[in-house]
Amino acid sequence: MTVLRDLVDEPDILLAPGIFDALTGHVAERTGFRAAYLSGASVAYTRFGRPDVGLVCMSEVADTLAAIRDRITIPVIVDGDTGFGNALNVIRTVKLFARFGASAIQLEDQSLPKRCGHLNEKRLVPMDEMVGKVKAALDARPSEDILIVARTDAVAVEGLDAALDRAAAYRDAGADILFVEALRSGNEIEAAMNRLGGTVPLLANMVEGGRTPIMSAANLQRLGYSVVIFPGGLVRALTKTMEEYFSSLYEHGTTKPFRDRMLDFEQLNDVVGTQNMLEFGRRYE
Repeated sequence: MTVLRDLVDEPDILLAPGIFDALTGHVAERTGFRAAYLSGASVAYTRFGRPDVGLVCMSEVADTLAAIRDRITIPVIVDGDTGFGNALNVIRTVKLFARFGASAIQLEDQSLPKRCGHLNEKRLVPMDEMVGKVKAALDARPSEDILIVARTDAVAVEGLDAALDRAAAYRDAGADILFVEALRSGNEIEAAMNRLGGTVPLLANMVEGGRTPIMSAANLQRLGYSVVIFPGGLVRALTKTMEEYFSSLYEHGTTKPFRDRMLDFEQLNDVVGTQNMLEFGRRYE
């Protein structure tokens, strides 16, 4: 299995699409992506039909990760929210996610209940508390091949300078990757790189319609970023398609008008590997 650290250290930026189950992970790997990002928000949207406001619990993310890891081999960066509590909870979260196949675990400095990084009215834990969580995560991981991503949501709460101070503190605590969430302009994206770049890999988060202007992987690479995630783009694309599909089926009473936008039975079986699995099963008959 590819080690995520090796991919992050390459000159080319690592582009990781958001996934939320084994099928989306499988299609991402089949497409050629070298890593994927298990988005907590996308799990909330798809599994519960609810917003990203801290409703998903640790065991639900772990169960999702286990199903994904059973299907794909590429590295998976896992959204660990706040660690689901204090430093002791972080230790349990890191150990569990590592056991289920996480390649990196992302932790953020919001307080409970957390919310999507591009929503208003976020609240933060003190910087020292988050430093302790980062140290707890580093102590809990079974291998240095499992990276700890430290995210700060302070831009919207305390301003850019304070957010960069927090990120620097998390770096000094030993975080492998820094993630400054919800930067509000190209200038702020560059400012984060100017302050923190060259000392530790930086991750950029692209959310369609969110606080941060969308930039391509190539442009972010030119600025010096090491990783870029598009965590919820797939859910937004699928939800639009679902609305159109259901509207068409409701109106026409058949899927025929929508067929050119669908896989048929055999095509879907090809994607999920039905024939290969049946042939494998025959070994035991």
